[in-house]
Amino acid sequence: QVQLVESGGGLVQAGDSLRLSCAASGRTSSSTVMAWFRQAPGKERDFVATINWSGGVTYYGDSVKGRFTISRDNAKNTVYLQMNSLKPEDTAVYYCAADSWTGGRLPIEARQYDYWGQGTQVTVSS
Repeated sequence: QVQLVESGGGLVQAGDSLRLSCAASGRTSSSTVMAWFRQAPGKERDFVATINWSGGVTYYGDSVKGRFTISRDNAKNTVYLQMNSLKPEDTAVYYCAADSWTGGRLPIEARQYDYWGQGTQVTVSS
């Protein structure tokens, strides 16, 4: 089992920056891949970014490429999402996810992740 707790959400203005954190505990290992997803009201949960254990491999959703950066500090068992140039359409509940990765392309679909945090609200006003 892996437990995930997100923090860092809030209300910001368009163009501002925000950093989300996700603290992991439990059975993490060098095969644990971490990811961020987001879900706006009435919409599906969308992929934002994912990162492997070493941090050397990352993937981003098209809508956040060049603005968001995912990183991790394994000593702290924490993954971060630095969000710059925020837009109103970035407004959503942001979820941290984790699962074991056995190789190949990093998972980018919500159904591929077994462990989820409770979510943190990000609201971007125009």
